[in-house]
Amino acid sequence: MLQVCLNGPRTAADSGAVPISPAALAAAAQQAVAAGAEDVHVHPKTPCGQDSLSPRVVAAALEAIRAVVDVPVGVTTGAWAEPDPERRLARIRSWTVLPDHASVNWHEPGADALAAALLERGVGIEAGIWAGTAGAGLFARSPLAPRVLRVLAEVIGTDLGGDAASAPATARELLATLAGAAPGRPVLLHGMDGGAWPVLRLAGALGLDTRIGLEDTLLLPDGRPARDNAELIRAAAAAMSGPPGGA
Repeated sequence: MLQVCLNGPRTAADSGAVPISPAALAAAAQQAVAAGAEDVHVHPKTPCGQDSLSPRVVAAALEAIRAVVDVPVGVTTGAWAEPDPERRLARIRSWTVLPDHASVNWHEPGADALAAALLERGVGIEAGIWAGTAGAGLFARSPLAPRVLRVLAEVIGTDLGGDAASAPATARELLATLAGAAPGRPVLLHGMDGGAWPVLRLAGALGLDTRIGLEDTLLLPDGRPARDNAELIRAAAAAMSGPPGGA
C-alpha cells in the first residue's frame, strides 16, 4: 500500500507546493490518487496554515477530500496541534466528521487514552512509533496494540530521518524493535527529508506498506523540488520497482 502524506506540519513558508486550504487539499489528494496513491494522510489546517484538531477544521478538510476521492482518508492527532492531552482528547471526542483512521504517536502523553477514544468512535488507529523514542516499548505494553489498523514505523527527526546514509539502518533497528508488538498488523515504514527515499526503497524491498508526500520530503529522488504530491507518488512507484539502494 502506498499512502500519500499531503502536507504534514509544513506550511507555505516551506514550499508553495504545500496544500493548506480544504480546496487545495482536495485537489492534491485527487491528483495523488490518480497517480497511484491508495490512502491519504492529511493535517487539517487553519487558514494561517497551523495544524488543528478543531471539529470545524477537520470536517472541512475531510469533506473536501472525500468529495473527490474514494480511498481511506486519515488525519494526524499530533501533540503539536494541541499539546494538552486532556484538551486533545476533548477535541477528538467533539469531531463531527470522522476520518477513516488517525495517527497516534505512542511516545506522546495520553496516547492510550486517545487511541481508546478513537476506537470507541469507530476510527482506525495508525500507531505512530518514532525511532529514537520510547514509543516502541510503550506500544508493546499497550492493551490496544492488537487492535490498531497498522503500525507506522517512522524514521523521522533531524538526527535520524534526515540522514540518507544512516536512515535505512535506523529503519531496520526500529523494525526489529517492533517485531511481535502487534502480530498480524501491517507495518508502514517511512522516512523523512534526506532519509525519505532510502527508507521508501527499503520498504519496497521488504514488501512493507510505505508513504511519500510533501510531509516527508519536498524533493524528488534526484534532488529536484517536487511540483506536487502526485509527482512524488509517481517517483515513489518507480523507486519501489527498482533496486533497494541504500538499504
